[in-house]
Amino acid sequence: MPSPFTRPSSLPEPTVARLPVYQRIAREMVRRGRERADSETLGRLAGVAPATVRRDLAGLGSLGTRGAGYDVAVLAERIEEALGHHEHYDVILIGVGNLGHALVNSSNFLISGAELVGLYDVNPEVIGTDVAGHVVQDFMGELAPATLAVLCVPPSVAQDAADRVVEHNIHAILNFAPQVLSVPIGTAVRYVDFSIELQILAYQLTNGTGPLGGGLIHSLGISRNTPPRSA
Repeated sequence: MPSPFTRPSSLPEPTVARLPVYQRIAREMVRRGRERADSETLGRLAGVAPATVRRDLAGLGSLGTRGAGYDVAVLAERIEEALGHHEHYDVILIGVGNLGHALVNSSNFLISGAELVGLYDVNPEVIGTDVAGHVVQDFMGELAPATLAVLCVPPSVAQDAADRVVEHNIHAILNFAPQVLSVPIGTAVRYVDFSIELQILAYQLTNGTGPLGGGLIHSLGISRNTPPRSA
């Protein structure tokens, strides 16, 4: 049966960035047996104001009775649909070095609906090897048809890799290389730069800004050495 939910045609970029955080919080609450959460609780765990939570979630349809908080199971599902996780995405990864290996072997690498269909490298010692059940192919050969490309290449070759990806009609790129890419209109690029994130974190630590209250994991009482408590 098709879902009654209609995905918003357009969401502000800051809202899109926060939705996965709300979803992770909601999924954790469901796992712990909790049924509802108000905007104040969600905001505290996400590090934003309750008004921001309400504004971000306003376009996702009915999530429960007004004044009774959000149904967290429904909230997680609505966010998944809003972000397009119910569609299918073929993903290729270019650059199977240490980072590429780590991503492919990570259980959190792919979203629901995404399938890894190809690994590529230019190193003869890497081409032909097996990584998590995928044989690494020559990046200079033909690329598998895909929706998304993940670049884990050195910055000196990131632009060349992006150009080749675009030539193969792939117009969504997740770039781990610390290099700004020039791509044609109609191609989306997201950057994952650990050094930038560390700089932001260092600034927040030094200046007392940002969500310094412990964040989701600490606030839910979860640590590496402490098993989750029952709700």
